[in-house]
Amino acid sequence: MEIQLVRVTRDDLAYEVWVAATTSQEACNLVLDKVPEGWSAALSDTRLTSQEREDLKLQTREIRKLR
Repeated sequence: MEIQLVRVTRDDLAYEVWVAATTSQEACNLVLDKVPEGWSAALSDTRLTSQEREDLKLQTREIRKLR
């Protein structure tokens, strides 16, 4: 299972980091479905370690806000 980090930029230009257990092609769309309209999302270049991925215990297609 792939784990993607997605950076979501809010209307006030602050940002949130979300994690998505899906392909890179699908990650931004899944996250954008959960945030207010008008916010933007982009894949992060940051990668999680195998231990960090395991600690999240994500199911396929699950998304979660990290901060």
